[in-house]
Amino acid sequence: MRHKIVLLWSSLALLMLIVIGCSSQEISSAMQDKEDNVIRIGYQKNGPLVIVKSLGSLDEKLESRGYDVEWKEFQEGPALVEALNAGSIDIGRTGNSPVIFAQAAEASFVILAAGKSKFHGSGILVRENSNIKQIKDLKGKEIGFAKGSSSHFLLVKALEQDGLNYEDIIPAFLTPGDARVAFEQGNIDAIVVWDPFTASTEINSDGKMLVNGEGLSTDRDFFIATESFAVAHADIADMIINEVTESSEWANNNHDDLILMLAPILNIDEESIQMAVERRTYGVDDITEEIIEEQQEIADTFYELNIIPKEINVRDVME
Repeated sequence: MRHKIVLLWSSLALLMLIVIGCSSQEISSAMQDKEDNVIRIGYQKNGPLVIVKSLGSLDEKLESRGYDVEWKEFQEGPALVEALNAGSIDIGRTGNSPVIFAQAAEASFVILAAGKSKFHGSGILVRENSNIKQIKDLKGKEIGFAKGSSSHFLLVKALEQDGLNYEDIIPAFLTPGDARVAFEQGNIDAIVVWDPFTASTEINSDGKMLVNGEGLSTDRDFFIATESFAVAHADIADMIINEVTESSEWANNNHDDLILMLAPILNIDEESIQMAVERRTYGVDDITEEIIEEQQEIADTFYELNIIPKEINVRDVME
């Protein structure tokens, strides 16, 4: 009798293990399916994806195909590409410098497309009453800008074009917000920044554009994705880029509505937003040889300045 009871309990235990095992597999499979059906998009407030998010049509289109969307906000590009490399997001947008740092750090990603140039709103600003009238006057001056940013590259190119070296100026590595405060207080002589911070400084802080990015830097956006997402969900990646294109057309043709959309999101006055959007064309460009060459120049410049630890070939993530 005892032997039969032991066999019975053994059989019951085995059955429970099988049931539990099957349940665990089903739960794991269900969780995986759910994760596969979530598209995680990284965005910054000052970028084209915030327009896509605000219009809401991408969410609707993805939902009709069985996908949910998770929008994750980042304050800066380096944090966004770090999240992409960690697998926290699938796709996102950042500026031209963070992708170079990410590649130098051997992050696994690909560039899907480029945003249109926005050089009109990027530049070097001095005060209206400044004795700095041309680039050569920057010699010996303290200039605020974000280290390793598009502004960093723009400044180097501007100095080079007028026969100065990077060592001829005193760099003050500051975020756009901190640079603005230092500029207003007279603690630095100039700042290098991008819109809408440029526009806000011109309108509200007695700033004057000494030179913009024309001929120096295109200051493009780049739309990036993890390699695994780009391969497994190429159709979704294409859908997102197409949505950026469509929302950009809306933005270019509806400035009044765009200003009302962006001002509260960016917490910047409407007059500054108006100046910024009126000198920018939103849109998407395919990766061209010219774009690859400019990115390579930025990468080479940052390597020569010891900002990135090694030389990289930008084609590896752009083709």
